[in-house]
Amino acid sequence: MSLDSATRDRIHDMVTGNKVMLFMKGTPKMPQCGFSARTVGALDSLLPDGYASFNVLEDPEIREGIKAFGNWPTIPQLYVDGELVGGCDIVMEMFNAGELHDLFGLEAPDRTPPEIEITPEAAAKIGEFLAGYPGQFLHFSIGADWDAQFNVGPKSGTEIEATAGELTVLMDLASAQRAKGAKIDWVSSVHGEGLKLDLPGAPPPVRELSPDELQQKINGGERIVCVDVRGEADRDRTPLDFARPLDASLMAELKDADRTTPLVFICNLGQSSMDVAEHYRKQGFEQVYNLTGGVNALMG
Repeated sequence: MSLDSATRDRIHDMVTGNKVMLFMKGTPKMPQCGFSARTVGALDSLLPDGYASFNVLEDPEIREGIKAFGNWPTIPQLYVDGELVGGCDIVMEMFNAGELHDLFGLEAPDRTPPEIEITPEAAAKIGEFLAGYPGQFLHFSIGADWDAQFNVGPKSGTEIEATAGELTVLMDLASAQRAKGAKIDWVSSVHGEGLKLDLPGAPPPVRELSPDELQQKINGGERIVCVDVRGEADRDRTPLDFARPLDASLMAELKDADRTTPLVFICNLGQSSMDVAEHYRKQGFEQVYNLTGGVNALMG
């Protein structure tokens, strides 16, 4: 596609005006695609003081223009010192190989395999599964939002290899750092059988909060932010004067808020609010609550 001069100049100014410039979907605090999230996870671990970024979802001209600017068809795109490094796959390969550390003038990464535990039951099930894929390996990934996935595939050579019993588990560098002390078990429940994962380093789980407990926190003057995730019609029908609606203004505040801020999420029944609470837990908030039973229990 052709690139008009005005858009080219805007992109050029961003690329040359920042040592590290990431064009992505969403923001570093709230990525809006998996590839952007993986790239951000790598950069965040190396550049704690931050880096420049641009959310292409907010500007269609930049979203299409950046593809023509560097003759690179996908997003995200990382530029360092005015030069295109590449997209997610290249960034992650460089990160895992230590090349990204070198590019930023940092020490080589610690590639010590994490200690993980796989119970005999889980090891047996995983072994049975791998037997159907000769020559393939078990890959374990933990994203910046602490979502964990197992996959089967070939070995690239840049992974970190952790062993548990007779099993070898391959991880990228960021996943290996998050996997320290992980325990993988096989469990049976009314919902079926499957792997159960315990990650000691993950943010604390969302906690249920009863209406009485919420009232005690409010009466005690605790520093909490109550977030009403209901739609406007429900909020008008049953207003909560102590809660703030989850609108664009509040979302912008939470994007940069202190991660120790206690958050209480509220909906009508306590179900949809749990989904929102889980989202913010994965954003690193350490004290996240869901109001059990929602507004119905609060007013009952």
